[in-house]
Amino acid sequence: MNRWIMAGAIALIAAVAAFFILRPDGSAAADGRTEVDLPAGLEREELETVIREYILANPEIIPEAMERLQERRMVQMISTVRDELETPFEGAWIGAADADVTVVEFFDYACGFCRTSLPDIERLIAEDPNVRVVFRELPILSEESVDAARVSLSAAKQREYFEFHQAMYAAGRPGAASIAEAQRSAGLDAAQVRRDLDDAAIEAELRRNRDLAVQLEVNGTPAFVVGDRILAGAVGYDRLREAVAEARAASGD
Repeated sequence: MNRWIMAGAIALIAAVAAFFILRPDGSAAADGRTEVDLPAGLEREELETVIREYILANPEIIPEAMERLQERRMVQMISTVRDELETPFEGAWIGAADADVTVVEFFDYACGFCRTSLPDIERLIAEDPNVRVVFRELPILSEESVDAARVSLSAAKQREYFEFHQAMYAAGRPGAASIAEAQRSAGLDAAQVRRDLDDAAIEAELRRNRDLAVQLEVNGTPAFVVGDRILAGAVGYDRLREAVAEARAASGD
């Protein structure tokens, strides 16, 4: 059997097996679905037969089981990098310093959907005083994206980050003229920007963001990490607010 098919089959069996709730008498059932008796001390082949019969009797559990498996993987991926992920570079964040929920956005200045998401971020911060948004440059669309990201991180060092962030999106797609316009609009120190273009710390931050994206299997922008969830694309204000509420409830705050 193809090793990828085998891996998928193993993952599915694990997900379905995890779906069962074992009872003290050795029986197992999923709420509201067909029950299958699981006598104590089942051999591997017998267990596989029971699982197969259960899947055939209840095929609707397959998407739910796979979704649950994916959620568990997502929690594991985020938990391994959470501290690094939620720690901003210099001033590359907005919102509450003592926030109870941190939203992390991976973005690219050349990404139209990232531009579309900016008003959602602004509204979220305006309406929720206990949220912080950490921005992570992920310039994957063009060389001009990289240029804009470097100036953006210089703005973070100058504590003018969000001013540049807003101005850059207002100026249009990244290019020499639009970057310069956004830089002037945000009131950045031009000499400082020139020095920062070759700053090792800024290059390290861009590498860090790429590494984090790989670890979290983020392959496009925008992508939001909220609590134990990764939201891909321009999901809109309502979904972001919902994700914040879920993260807050999970933490008990």
